[in-house]
Amino acid sequence: MKHFSNCSLHERVLEMFHKIHPITREKPSLKAISTCLNLLIESNQVDLAQNFLKYSNQHLRLKPNTCIFNILIKHHCKRGTLESAFEVLKEMKKSQMSYPNLITYSTLIDGLCKNGRFREAIELFEEMVSKDQILPDALTYNVLIDGFCHGGKVDRAKKIMEFMKNNGCNPNVFNYTTLMNGFCKEGKLQEAKEVFDEMKNFHLKPDTIGYTTLINCFCRAGGVDEALELLKEMKERGCKADIVTFNIILGGLCREGRIEEALGMLEKLWYDGIYLNKASYRIVLNFLCQKGELEKAIELLRLMLCRGFLPHYATSNELLVRLCKAGMAEDAAIALFGLVEMGFKPESDSWALLVELICRGRKLLFAFVLLDELVIKESGTIQVP
Repeated sequence: MKHFSNCSLHERVLEMFHKIHPITREKPSLKAISTCLNLLIESNQVDLAQNFLKYSNQHLRLKPNTCIFNILIKHHCKRGTLESAFEVLKEMKKSQMSYPNLITYSTLIDGLCKNGRFREAIELFEEMVSKDQILPDALTYNVLIDGFCHGGKVDRAKKIMEFMKNNGCNPNVFNYTTLMNGFCKEGKLQEAKEVFDEMKNFHLKPDTIGYTTLINCFCRAGGVDEALELLKEMKERGCKADIVTFNIILGGLCREGRIEEALGMLEKLWYDGIYLNKASYRIVLNFLCQKGELEKAIELLRLMLCRGFLPHYATSNELLVRLCKAGMAEDAAIALFGLVEMGFKPESDSWALLVELICRGRKLLFAFVLLDELVIKESGTIQVP
């Protein structure tokens, strides 16, 4: 069923479900119903899901269990129809087959937080603990921490973390990283660093996301050296940095004008067997174009094309125009040929400016060759103005 759902063959999902009874000669289990229902809802097939649930109730006489109710609540929370989600909760409490569990409450609390209804989220949390005697786990606490952080209430999120510790639930790496990210988004670098240090003091090993979160915070605050120290610490502790980590540092180096270090990192990582993506090169190339470092931009462009990366469309056109305006006709022509080879389609203004520049330099033969090459490569798609 999952395979058909992934292929958007939703009718086949139902067809597979209806084959269960003829093959096994038994009614489909509640687990089979919940699996099918979840696949339909996750695929946003709401009408099919509703009809399927009615069929299960009327023809199979199977009453929804906690899992099925939770799927419905999750669906309403995702759509933002919270009142409907709470109606399902009421029905759930009346049912003799099910009762709200930790997943039920966590989903509803998350929905309330995402809609900015923080007071109701706390009240529901308290109801869960006091009335239903359900103890929250680290994941439930994280729903609140993340919700308050996204709502710009990071200090309140920190108090929730303190409450969590005081009530016997030890925060995990995920909790600390979420709180740290909240402080970073508000530019509170010192508070973020304190959370990071506390995590390590509790003998928790920060993961790639945790390190990258703090590295991003340092880079935004102009502390690239501290970010590089964290990158070094990651390597020493056996925590592998990912492309996002390196791209953040490349951006930080560029913003501080340390372009040689950024170029050196691009070169070194390649030889170290760490293969970045085109965004990594674009970050540095965009900066070079903005600062008018055209010779270095050309060198980086050659490196990108050699490694199979095509710059962003706007960046490529900007580079060509800047080269032309700087009188670097040959460099612009070589760059244009290389870009077209990789499938780039230049704006008419870009190559028209180049041809004009070549003509002004009385290199008419070169201009005709350039035009012929461009027309051949583009199969006649370029129109001469």
